[in-house]
Amino acid sequence: MGICKSMRVWRWQGSAGALGAGVGVVLLGLGLAQSVPPQTACAAAPAQQSLIQPHYEDTTGGYTSVGFMAAPVQSFLHTVQPKAFPGDLILEVANDYGKVLSNQELIKKALLYEVGFLVCAAIGILYIILMPIVGFFLACCRCCCGNCGGKMYQKQTSSIHCRRRTLYWSAFVTTVIILAGNICMFKSNEDLKVSVDQGPTQLNAMLNNIHTFLTAVPQQVRYVVDESYKTIEEVTRNLDDIGPQLGTEIQERFNESLGPALHSIRLLNQEISTTTAKLDTLNSSLAQLQSSVDYIHANITAVKNRINQTLSNPNCTDCENQKPGLEKLTLDITLTSPSLNEFQSAVDEVNRIDLTLKIKEVEDYFNSIPQKVTVDTWGVIQISKQELGKIKTQISQVTGNIPLSTLTNVSGSLNQLHREIGRFTPEVMRAEDIRWKVCIALCCVVLLVVVCNLLGLILGPVGLTPKADPTKRSCTADCGGTFFMMGAGFSFLFSWLLMIVVLVLFLLGGNIYTLFCRPWNNGQLLKFIDKEFIPEIRQTYGLQANISFSEVYRDCKENKPLWTTLHLSDLVNLDEFLNVSRYTEQIREQFENTHINLSTITLLSPDIQNQLSSFSAKTESFDSTAITQQMNNISRINLNTTAEKLDMLSGLQTNSDRRKELQNEANDLRQIQASIETTITLRMESIHSTIKSLRSVTEKINGTVGEVLSSVGAAQDFLNTNTTQIVKTESRKFLDCQLGYFIAYANWANLTITQEIGRCQPVVGALDSVDIILCSNMVESLNAFWFSLGWCLIFFIPSIIFSIKLAKYYRRMKYSDVFDDHIIMNHIPRAQMKIT
Repeated sequence: MGICKSMRVWRWQGSAGALGAGVGVVLLGLGLAQSVPPQTACAAAPAQQSLIQPHYEDTTGGYTSVGFMAAPVQSFLHTVQPKAFPGDLILEVANDYGKVLSNQELIKKALLYEVGFLVCAAIGILYIILMPIVGFFLACCRCCCGNCGGKMYQKQTSSIHCRRRTLYWSAFVTTVIILAGNICMFKSNEDLKVSVDQGPTQLNAMLNNIHTFLTAVPQQVRYVVDESYKTIEEVTRNLDDIGPQLGTEIQERFNESLGPALHSIRLLNQEISTTTAKLDTLNSSLAQLQSSVDYIHANITAVKNRINQTLSNPNCTDCENQKPGLEKLTLDITLTSPSLNEFQSAVDEVNRIDLTLKIKEVEDYFNSIPQKVTVDTWGVIQISKQELGKIKTQISQVTGNIPLSTLTNVSGSLNQLHREIGRFTPEVMRAEDIRWKVCIALCCVVLLVVVCNLLGLILGPVGLTPKADPTKRSCTADCGGTFFMMGAGFSFLFSWLLMIVVLVLFLLGGNIYTLFCRPWNNGQLLKFIDKEFIPEIRQTYGLQANISFSEVYRDCKENKPLWTTLHLSDLVNLDEFLNVSRYTEQIREQFENTHINLSTITLLSPDIQNQLSSFSAKTESFDSTAITQQMNNISRINLNTTAEKLDMLSGLQTNSDRRKELQNEANDLRQIQASIETTITLRMESIHSTIKSLRSVTEKINGTVGEVLSSVGAAQDFLNTNTTQIVKTESRKFLDCQLGYFIAYANWANLTITQEIGRCQPVVGALDSVDIILCSNMVESLNAFWFSLGWCLIFFIPSIIFSIKLAKYYRRMKYSDVFDDHIIMNHIPRAQMKIT
């Protein structure tokens, strides 16, 4: 830990400014990084978290019925205006806006570009002029001259029925076409209403998405800054905790050899303790046994003396021959063993070594390593923490230069726009309601003509009798003909007014489509922006030379980050500013000057090792045979045999006193024998068990001592040889660990900047939303309406012709032909024929 701290200190002593500047530039490039991936070799690394992208609203509106007539309308407008987007002309008009009317050359260019619309407008004006004039003359003919639909006379020919059917089906087809156009009028009017009704919601959703994007970018930047602070704070905590962290790693390395040595010493110490305890038990048992033996020996001696006196009595019959057997009545045994005494001395000597104290010294040395690391690296840690604090300050200062306030201002403008939309929405809705009602009225006017034609087409044939006299046609047929004339009359009456609506909407919707919607969809508008505005933007902001709005739009369409979209790699060299590894060697060199002084400890001195070797040899030479033999001698004593002899001798006595004395002495011997069996024998069995247990322990001591001497020697050699190298190696690992945090942070920063921060699809979504709201919804619905209405008005002309001509085949005539044989028509005076 300390190493890492030290390393960071010296590294940033020489390069803190450069790295700080790099961090600053990165942040200016919309953020450094997200979070630091944890290093597998390091503990307590900052947890990695993915960059959370903001959630955006759906701006499509969910209404997909619009555009049902887009293909024919766009095809017509392409025919009317096949020319490309007039970017230069628009720039001239914009630059000379106040003097457009006085600039004849500019007006000429504008009229030349709009020639297709002008031709269509001329046709529309001609329609507006001619239709009321023709209708006026027809009305005068009908009202002033008394004729209604021509002469009220119909010449009867062989082809009259064929002509009627031809006119009928022509009128029917024309009416169906007008009806189809009228249905399209109703549909496009409803679509336009839905589009306008959804417009505020879609606009608000679009503005919300832009606001979310503009808000998310500063939040991502602040999040990146916070993550950089977390990295610095985490490294600072690790440096403060260098003792436990680095010390623990050093302990782990020491424990590879020191652990087995300590384990063997602890095992030997336990075995010595066990041996001492069992040896003390053996000595205590031998002392007790010796006391019992001495006591019994005294009793035996007393009884022996009495027996000797009894046998020496002259009154004792045949007693002199028994005296030699009394020599066996003795228990004069001393339980001693030179080998046991020598082994006791060896145990006492090894106990004076106090292996427990030696173990504690080694454990204290082992446990003091973390504290030693903390003390020896304190100065380097303090310097490193100061440098980390400087880096944190630099990052804080650099982030102040990020133009987040501009994004905030834009967000404020969007909020104002939200309020304006909310303020004008009720007025727009009221205007839209009026427009919708007016358009419904226009649709109903066209529908009125269609209804009149349909009634004529239905009632005329139903009430017609083909062979009936034209002057005697039924009321139903006459009614059908009247409806045809009414349809023609309504057509003349309203068509020129409807054409005015078509002309106005055509010029408005057609030009919006050709000047905005079509150039936007085919990319001409983007090329115009690239040509006229991008060079100035590049010069103002110092962007890459070949950046274009088309590329930005395409990249944002693919939801690429701002780093890729704006080619920020030409402004900021991330590899240069985030290349932490170039400072590694300098940091390592500085860190080598910091030493962690871990003095080498002597596990067992040569004298102690010699004492242990001597103890092992004495343990191996320990022999308990002498004590065992002495106890066997005690076991062979049998006083009952002598007692039986005394009983037999008492039976030979004639003197009652002698007899009684011998019997008493025999009983005394039996009691002493019983005492031996109940006391001495049990104690000897215990001593035998203790000796056996002691032997099992001493048999292990030799191997344990050998293991201790071997493992301690290896551990001592390891510590003497590798202590310094272990400290350096583990220190470097700790240093690499902490440095790895910043390297990983830099790599994560590079990845996040170039692939995550500022994904700009919402910006393109906003532009596409404008196209959907204005073009795909409103303009297409508006164009579909005037196209459908114009379609109906054009077919009003053949409808009028077919209706007027077909009406004579159903209306009741004033005059009729008189047939003689075949077709001999009565003479009708010219003066009697009137034109209606």
